[in-house]
Amino acid sequence: MGTAETAAGRGAPEHRHPREVPLQGALAALADPVRLILVRELAASRDWERSCGSFDVPVRKAALSHHFAVLREAGLIEQRDSGARRVNRLRRAEFDARFPGLLDLVLSEKPDRSIAE
Repeated sequence: MGTAETAAGRGAPEHRHPREVPLQGALAALADPVRLILVRELAASRDWERSCGSFDVPVRKAALSHHFAVLREAGLIEQRDSGARRVNRLRRAEFDARFPGLLDLVLSEKPDRSIAE
């Protein structure tokens, strides 16, 4: 098993630090309703508590993987493998340092659960 491959046989997730993310990239990541659900649910959870399959979103596994990749690229989440599960944490402190108040604003909005696949 190579250093970039995890115990589950998949590549280790690549992460981008929020300080490397332009505002437009952060806003684009937060503009999607599915990603907003993921961010809100992570904000309400402890770090590393939520596995990828534990989110109640109306998308298939491939689309969900894409949404997690966008959130990693925007510096919003960090993921790691824990056995066969991939677990997540919201990079709240790091993201808040780069974009003060943005997550507070996003999380204060009423969630829209009327999204469709």
